[in-house]
Amino acid sequence: MGVVDELVQGREAFDQRAWGVAVERLSAVDRRRLNQDDLLRLGLAAYLSGDQDSCVRELQEAYRVALAAGETLEAVRVAFWLGLVLLTSGEHAVGGGWVARAHRLLQDEPEDVVERGYLLIHEMHRHIGQGDFPAALEIAPQIAHYGREFGDANLVAMGLSGQGRLLMYAGQVPEALALLDEAMIGVTTSDVTPVVAGFVYCAVIEGCQEISDYARVVQWTRALTQWCQSQPDLVPFTAQCSVHRAQVMRAQGDYADALNELDQAYQRYARSGQPPAAGLALAERGDILQMTGRFAEAESAYTQASSYGHDPQPGPALLWLAVGRSGAALAAVRRLLLEKTNPVDRSRVLPAAVDVLVATGELDAARSAAAELTAIAEGFGCAALRAKAAYATGSVQHADGDGAGALPELRRAWQLWTTLDAPYEAARARVIIGMVLREMGDEDSAIAELTAARRTFTTLGAEPSLRELKRLLPGELPAGLTAREVEVLRLVAIGKSNPAIATELVLSEKTVARHLSNIFGKIDVSSRTAAAAYAFEHRLI
Repeated sequence: MGVVDELVQGREAFDQRAWGVAVERLSAVDRRRLNQDDLLRLGLAAYLSGDQDSCVRELQEAYRVALAAGETLEAVRVAFWLGLVLLTSGEHAVGGGWVARAHRLLQDEPEDVVERGYLLIHEMHRHIGQGDFPAALEIAPQIAHYGREFGDANLVAMGLSGQGRLLMYAGQVPEALALLDEAMIGVTTSDVTPVVAGFVYCAVIEGCQEISDYARVVQWTRALTQWCQSQPDLVPFTAQCSVHRAQVMRAQGDYADALNELDQAYQRYARSGQPPAAGLALAERGDILQMTGRFAEAESAYTQASSYGHDPQPGPALLWLAVGRSGAALAAVRRLLLEKTNPVDRSRVLPAAVDVLVATGELDAARSAAAELTAIAEGFGCAALRAKAAYATGSVQHADGDGAGALPELRRAWQLWTTLDAPYEAARARVIIGMVLREMGDEDSAIAELTAARRTFTTLGAEPSLRELKRLLPGELPAGLTAREVEVLRLVAIGKSNPAIATELVLSEKTVARHLSNIFGKIDVSSRTAAAAYAFEHRLI
């Protein structure tokens, strides 16, 4: 095959996104015949096929050729790509050096050139890395402006997606989602180059995941999957695609496939030297293992995630609560509530915080957290977050003895989760609905709700939830006693006073008295002595 044929086929393969073929064909051409554009193609094709070392080597050569030819702006563009590849792989010193070199080259160039828009991307990311979101938010619209002025789809997409993510952290979620949707237009119509498309896909899905916009997560994850599958040689972004697919599978109750996707993602991240991303995959894995009762494996996954520099909370706090380490769980959520200050981060922490606060009897704090979550959910407008807020509010009201107030909130949560095809969360709502109905005297309806929840948990393999249900359904506990009522009865039977029971179970004395009244009615006794005898007779001690 002639040199011209190899060169033409290499360029065509690049345009067709056959990255392995592009690398093979262009690498076969005499180096002296490759101009800076061909070297740039070769470098980006190597990056997209997973060979970062070759990518950096070819881009450095492209930079040298452009500079030798007096093509300063082309050299700046290549330096931008070098900075992007190196910085996103964690090589901050070298990547930062290339960005600084690009800025230096632009000093003597006209102000109104598109390359300045590209370097603003690095400036925006620098501010984000420093936690200065307002400064980054000022830059993002400028990037999109350069893109519109010069007809550059990459800059438009990067500017819009960056602005959208930053507006989320400022609490302006509806406006943020509109910008993210607009950014995706250029990506899905193939106007954006593949490397930028991959970053935008992942940024948009990540943002939607953070605010619990499950509908968008499902839609854009499906599009990302198709995009990855259309490029058989693609390596970058496929691990993150696996994580996002796993998140969707987990929400829909497909735990086995979700774990498989996360294992694949972890292996790809670990091989490519991306520790924080590997930590994310491990943390997601820990969450699923915890839900299915594999507590030791979950603990191991969370520990590994932390070793990679990723904070897996609030997953570990919920795990500690499940295994009886309520003090550790409470300390963790208190720390998180102090540490997480922007509305996006708080929306991710507050649901777990309410669970822990309710379980440990911190009802005033739980009530405040549920109210804050409700306000955030109303501002964000995402169905899943509204469901979380309704569940949190209902669980607090139930714990506070207000079943009539809890019931509509819990039913709202159940309806929203059912609409979102989230069976685990829907079943959790049904459990508390069943408990409320039982406390209101509607035993038949309570059994129907609890039985339906048990069917779901059985299908999902959610063992911890099943164990709790066994204590709530008839046949498992006598006289329709709830698990909490049995705890109170056991303490009565060993001679504990109401104040002592309240202290031990982290309840108010009023709540203990209410439980005791319910117990006396269910087992048909009128004294603590008779209640104690009942407990011993039915082997509850």
